[in-house]
Parts: sequence; structure tokens; C-alpha cells
Amino acid sequence: PSQPISTNAQVGSFDLLIKDYGENGFLSKYLCEDLEIGGKVNFKHIDFNVKIPAPFKQKKVCMIAGGTGITPMIQALHAILGEGPDEQKSETEEVILLYGSRNKNDILGGDMLEKWALSHDGKFKHIDILSHEPEDSDYTGERGFIDKEKIQKYFPPASLGDDVIIFVCGPPIMYEILCGPRNEKEVSGVLAELGYTSSQVFKF
Repeated sequence: PSQPISTNAQVGSFDLLIKDYGENGFLSKYLCEDLEIGGKVNFKHIDFNVKIPAPFKQKKVCMIAGGTGITPMIQALHAILGEGPDEQKSETEEVILLYGSRNKNDILGGDMLEKWALSHDGKFKHIDILSHEPEDSDYTGERGFIDKEKIQKYFPPASLGDDVIIFVCGPPIMYEILCGPRNEKEVSGVLAELGYTSSQVFKF
């Protein structure tokens, strides 16, 4: 499924962030290379993919994204950081994003995320975690994978209860390790070990 990255205030159209996998991605190649400007594509709404609508009442929103799993996070960030109508404004005071990618070139929407981090300093924190970045590169951020240590380092504790919420979106292995399968509401894995419950964790 493809998640829009635009806000509910955008009526009559929506924006998608698509990673072009070249010959290895049938759909992405079609959308990024083969589809002509002015061409038509059919989309349909899937209720299962709508996990929790904005605005959000939690004071602290935590996000775990891997690869193209950044797209629902960008849509949520629009709702939290944007200048929409009052009825669409969230009560969120702090947003923390852990974003896992293979290397710097694989980061999707990086410029947008950096601009948000600068313009909302103190409210939005964005941490890239790169698993295959060359050791001799100029990258100075986190390396490896999103794991228990990094979640404990950056996220508020589960003891905050209803004031904290975690969004998760990424490849199947990320769900298996961090929170349990996407189609199961019950939370397992690392987040369960840290005390987070199904009322605090939403799997996109």
C-alpha cells in the first residue's frame, strides 16, 4: 500500500512519496518512470491502513520508520507541525522520529525532515540510523539498526501512559523484532520488553 504524505486540508488531490527501485520494483518503476504526466491511476481506500487519525491527544509522539515506512510519519508530521485549522491541531508537545535506512542516499524526504527539525527545534527531533553507511563517510550520526538501546536512549518511558504513543512502519522484520506482526494488535518484541502496550503502539 502507498500512504499519502499530504494533509486532510488538501482537498481534491493527494501527494505520494515513492521510492524508485528501478527494474526491481514493478509498481515504483511504473509510477516513477513509465507513467506519463497527465496519465491516470486508480486508487482505493483500505480501512485497515487507517490506524489512528489526527489530531493526536498524546503529548509525546514517537515514530519508528524503516525505508519507505517514512510516508505515514510524514503525513502525521504535517498534522502535528503544520498550520492547519484549530480543529485539526494536535495536543502534541514533542515528536521523536527514529528513521532507519541503509545509507545516506536511501533517506527519503531527508530535506523536508531537516527543515522541520530546524523550524520546530525543541518540538521535533529526527534521528537517522544507518545500517550500511561506509565507515569512511562523513556521516556522524547513529549507525546500526533501530534496537532496544536506541529506543531507550531517545524515547520517553512507557510509564507515561496515555501521554506517549508510538507509530511503527517499516519492513516485516522490523515489526517482528520491535513490536510483533503488523496485523496483530498485541505488542511483542522489544517494545513489549520495555513495557509499552497495545494502547500505546500503532502498527502502520
